[in-house]
Amino acid sequence: IFEFVAVDAELNVFYEDSVHFDRDLPEFGTQGGVHVHKDGVTVTSPVLMWVQALDIILEKMKASGFDFSQVLALSGAGQQHGSIYWKAGASRVLTSLSPDFPLHQQLQACFSISDCPVWMDSSTTTQCRQLEAAVGGAQALSCLTGSRAYERFTGNQIAKIYQQNPEAYSHTERISLVSSFAASLFLGAYSPIDFSDGSGMNLLQIQDKVWSQACLAACAPHLEEKLGSPVPSCSVVGAVSSYHVQRYGFAPGCKVVAFTGDNPASLAGMRLEEGDIAVSLGTSDTLFLWLQEPMPSLEGHIFCSPVDAQHYMALLCFKNGSLMREKIRDESASHSWSEFSKALRSTEMGNGGNLGFYFDIMEITPEIIGRHRFNAENHKVSAFSKDVEVRALIEGQFMAKRIHAEGLGYRVMPKTKILATGGASHNRDILQVLADVFGAPVYVTDTANSACVGSAYRAFHGLAGGIDVPFSEVVKLASNPTLAATPSPGASQVYEALLPQYAKLEQRLLSQAQGSPE
Repeated sequence: IFEFVAVDAELNVFYEDSVHFDRDLPEFGTQGGVHVHKDGVTVTSPVLMWVQALDIILEKMKASGFDFSQVLALSGAGQQHGSIYWKAGASRVLTSLSPDFPLHQQLQACFSISDCPVWMDSSTTTQCRQLEAAVGGAQALSCLTGSRAYERFTGNQIAKIYQQNPEAYSHTERISLVSSFAASLFLGAYSPIDFSDGSGMNLLQIQDKVWSQACLAACAPHLEEKLGSPVPSCSVVGAVSSYHVQRYGFAPGCKVVAFTGDNPASLAGMRLEEGDIAVSLGTSDTLFLWLQEPMPSLEGHIFCSPVDAQHYMALLCFKNGSLMREKIRDESASHSWSEFSKALRSTEMGNGGNLGFYFDIMEITPEIIGRHRFNAENHKVSAFSKDVEVRALIEGQFMAKRIHAEGLGYRVMPKTKILATGGASHNRDILQVLADVFGAPVYVTDTANSACVGSAYRAFHGLAGGIDVPFSEVVKLASNPTLAATPSPGASQVYEALLPQYAKLEQRLLSQAQGSPE
């Protein structure tokens, strides 16, 4: 989906619209906006579909009477990791667009690769191993770039294109991320990659904010000149192009603020501040952390923060999320959320020392599968009573999140807020356990299109002076999240005792899964 929102000076959304790729651009034959290739692991999107989506949305806005001349600044977000390959000579076309024709008609011959790899692609395992070997292993790569090598990360995708299609690579004059590509369409020139989205490439040194020469060399030749220099995420990268001024009536002074990735933009949209954590409770559960002192590891991802040039954000994904909660609800709470809540309320914090791990599908944080239950003496047991089972699941899910967050350098601070979003955030009893385990208040917030709203906030930030102005100052007028749960008295004592125990059991399971002796 291609979404557009506009916010006014008080940060209220007053316009939103979207283009649905499959429905509105059926000629590209995508499903879910992508093509999954016959091998099942190669996943791409047609670059011209994205260009045409921008044409469609701007035409719709124009037809609805949207006043582009009032837009002071714009920014945006793109799905992370995807890459676009501009053919030699494309920059000349980009800088001399005619306002009489839509973009997709004029940019047809501008790409050396017509179907771009996207984040769902997992076809680059060979290139991942090559990159890790080149820099001294997975942990060394993580320390350098914030993540070990992942198939979807852009550096590995570029390496594959260079190895399998060297001719297309040599005819490429510029490689953009989806975010900087979209910004380029507004600028009428190549937009630089920003630090935050650039952190999802396995190429950027997150401490020094420069491309890693070792990683570039391991991926492809002449890569640095094809990427351009990265910039702070709140940079103004230029003014909107004369094409948009003449075709749609944008003001010539309308600023384009660097576009970033969808996850960093969501962090901005949720207005996380230092010490905060956002928990998205969906099919898979995702943690967004604000970090000061990152400790990169073999799990999760650390990115430069999109709203504070000195700080970092981290992402952790847990595969066994809402489907696991629904299964235990069906088995132990008669298919009823209210029974599930009752079970949480009728059991004590710490569950009498009963701990559980529930991974019906192979978990990625950590790599364990199966259900594993332990009693207060740390002995494995085959079953819990129904109420204990419900609490063991929810406590276990949240203790794992806290342990793995702290493994990346996260620390709960006195001012920490937890923002909960997604399906399970509507259940106050689940949120109570979250508040108790983390020892911090939990707030709920409406994050429908948080990446889009976050991009509008970031446009304001860039306009207000970027690096020199705190982001929190710029967005203080936006509506505040709602308090949903505060830690129960005595919670911190209970969980400070249980967390190390849970971590030790997880380590034990992991050693068994990897076949090494305990």
